[in-house]
Amino acid sequence: MSFEIRKIVSYVEETFIEGGKAADKPVTMVGLAVVMKNPWVGNGFVEDLKPQIRANCSDLGALMVERLVGIIGGAEKIEAYGKAAVVGADGEIEHASAVIHTLRFGNHYREAVKAKSYLSFTNKRGGPGTSIQIPMMHKDDEGQRSHYITLEMQIEDAPRADEIVVVLGCADGGRLHPRIGNRYIDLEELAAEKAQ
Repeated sequence: MSFEIRKIVSYVEETFIEGGKAADKPVTMVGLAVVMKNPWVGNGFVEDLKPQIRANCSDLGALMVERLVGIIGGAEKIEAYGKAAVVGADGEIEHASAVIHTLRFGNHYREAVKAKSYLSFTNKRGGPGTSIQIPMMHKDDEGQRSHYITLEMQIEDAPRADEIVVVLGCADGGRLHPRIGNRYIDLEELAAEKAQ
């Protein structure tokens, strides 16, 4: 058994200039979305979501990671990553969460990019054309604020009321011209201030 996929949508964004200043290296962000039928809609309140998770989430994760990595040009190019899901009006937020918040789904991505960080995420309810935000962070270091970035995209006809949009995002760099430091610098500064 596998999830019923209506369409797969990809989005690519390349940024060359930020704040009026050209980048030393442009940053590419990619979003890959699967629009699928919500397998739990129409069955009333489903107490146990795990049969569908066990049967389908690993295959979905493998498919999405393969396509995403192909679009950006290889897993070794990915520095930042994240995931998102949007459930249509007839579903529950828990249905969106059930697909993306499982190791059966996410481990394909973590293993492909040899990541140490957890996958940042959003999950929400929305209708066709809703804004989809994919928050990302550095794949190896949650404290690197330069890679706290968000890719935003939308699909004009999704999700329908009985669908879920499942999305993976990646970037080959962080924000252009990062200048706010990172968590470790903050910790050092705060410790020095307390010591005074």
